[in-house]
Formats: sequence, C-alpha cells, structure tokens
Amino acid sequence: MTRYIDTIDLQRLVKTIGAEVFIAQLARYIEADFRRWPDFDTCPRIAHHSDEGVIELMPISDGHYYGFKYVNGHPRNTRFDMLTVMAFGALARVDSGLPVLLSELTLTTALRTAATSALVAQVLARPDAKIMALIGNGAQSEFQLLAFHTLLNIDTFHLYDTDPAATDKLLSNLGGHPGLHLIRAASAREATEGADIITTVTADKNHATILTPDMIRPGMHVNAVGGDCPGKTELHPDILGMATVFVEFEAQTRIEGELQQMPADFAVTELWEVLAGVRPGRISADEITVFDSVGFALEDFSALRYVLDQSERYGIGNAIDLVPAPSDPKNLFQLLA
Repeated sequence: MTRYIDTIDLQRLVKTIGAEVFIAQLARYIEADFRRWPDFDTCPRIAHHSDEGVIELMPISDGHYYGFKYVNGHPRNTRFDMLTVMAFGALARVDSGLPVLLSELTLTTALRTAATSALVAQVLARPDAKIMALIGNGAQSEFQLLAFHTLLNIDTFHLYDTDPAATDKLLSNLGGHPGLHLIRAASAREATEGADIITTVTADKNHATILTPDMIRPGMHVNAVGGDCPGKTELHPDILGMATVFVEFEAQTRIEGELQQMPADFAVTELWEVLAGVRPGRISADEITVFDSVGFALEDFSALRYVLDQSERYGIGNAIDLVPAPSDPKNLFQLLA
C-alpha cells in the first residue's frame, strides 16, 4: 500500500504540528540530507519550457529511497485565478521500486523553500541580523517571513511589492502575529534601507533588476529566491561580483539562477560544502553573501521524508492501491479476468 497525502491532509498535518514547528523540523531534515550529499545520485532537473512557463521533473536518490517532484512555474496563471506553482511528488523504495508515498507538494514546496532559505541564512547572515527586506509579497512571502522569524529571530520586516494588494494580503495574514513588526515600504529601495537581510521572491519570467549594486551594503545577506528558470533573474550581475555566492547545485544554478548572467568560470560554493564543514560560510562581518536559490531535488526529497514520517506519526493520510498486488505476481491479467 502507498500512503497518500492530499492538500487537505497536508493542511491538517501543518495545523497539528504548527507552521513554525513544521518549518523548523523540516529545516533539520534538509540540513541532515545536505550534510550527506555524497550519498545522493544527483542531476539537474528535467525541464520543458514554453512561452507561458515551465514544467519540470526533479529526481534524486540516496540508494535507499528514490524521490521525484513534478512542478510547474507559470507566472501568468493568476490571470485565470490559478496558482503560478503547482506540484506533487513521490517516494519509492530503491530495493523494490515500491512507491511508499504519493503527496501534494504545492504547500510543501512553499514550506521547504522557506525552510531552506532560513537554514542557509543561519550560516551566511550576520548573527546580529534583525531586519529583513521582503521584496515580492506573493504566494511565497508569508512562508519566508515565518521561517526567518522562527529560525533566526528576525522580528522586523520591510515589505514591498509592485502590486499593493499583495502586501495587503500579507499584512492581513500575518499583521496580527505576535512578535512581528511589519512595515510597508513605498519602493524596493526603501525596503532595503537599514536591512541586514534581503529576500527577493518575485514571479515575473524576465531578466528583472530588483536589486542594484547601490542598494547593497557591507555585511548584507541576499536571499535571491525568484530567479529560478532560464531567462528569469532578479539581481544586477554586479551584485554577484561584489559578493560571495552560494548555490544548491552548481550545474543547475548556472542554467536557471542568477548565475546565468555570469561567465562559466565565476566561482561559487555549493551549500552542502558549508553545512558539511568542507568550506566556510560567512568569514567576516563586512562580507556580502548571496544565496542564489533555485530549489533542488534534495530539498523535496527531505520534505517527502519528513511528510512520510510525520503523517505516520499522527495518522494523517490514507493508504491507497497505487500499484496492483495480484496473488500471483506473474499473473497480472488475473485482476481483469
């Protein structure tokens, strides 16, 4: 039997655990898997691009489990009251091929993206960071905000979106959350003033320049989330030249991240090297760090492991006959006879 988690099950799971605890626990799963990076068989995601967006498959295996995610990115979907990102995924045993989990991954992707962002900031941002600029207040924004508040104790957020309704939405969702000081900014530049961390999470599929070099000050950490497919960036390339740049999986980020603007020999550090202690993260208070985040299959693998463990612990989800189980495995036709 295969455990099946739909969107209602995932909502129940998050509400049972609590969103902030869910994010914090998920971050530990992601950290543990990055620390054992050499155990994984990795590859860049397989993408089908169109003028409207992208559809991708993201496979990975650690030799025990094989996991994948199906995910799209269609920025114009909001015209039709549809999400810009939708996803589902599966986890299977390598020794038999038996699928053990089929799960929604739309909500889970938002949670794992935020958990990864905050996990990275724990090793790259200055320890005394207190203020974050959140540029792009759409579907990912609340998750990012909660993750940074939970894992880094960030309590002040400068909010900006070109669509004022998006900021209204964020303020409506989290404006009453205890311990948060949410400040609306009139521009991206205003949002970055006084910030220690900048998170950019915009959706337009173009070479945008959300941040320019004059908006960056010594000691800042930039969490660049929105540049996640070919032809889609958020940072002026000179910012990368000013900074130490960290990525999830270099081969993928050079195709899809901010790195697509840089020469092939531009030096970066992969996240696993920092978490495993192979290479340093931030080395000085004045250093500018950039996490060029595009999302990687390992993070979804970790999320699927976490969802499987927690759904079993709390008895949430259903067992389904995703694959047949005939009494004679050599006689599949008997199921139709």
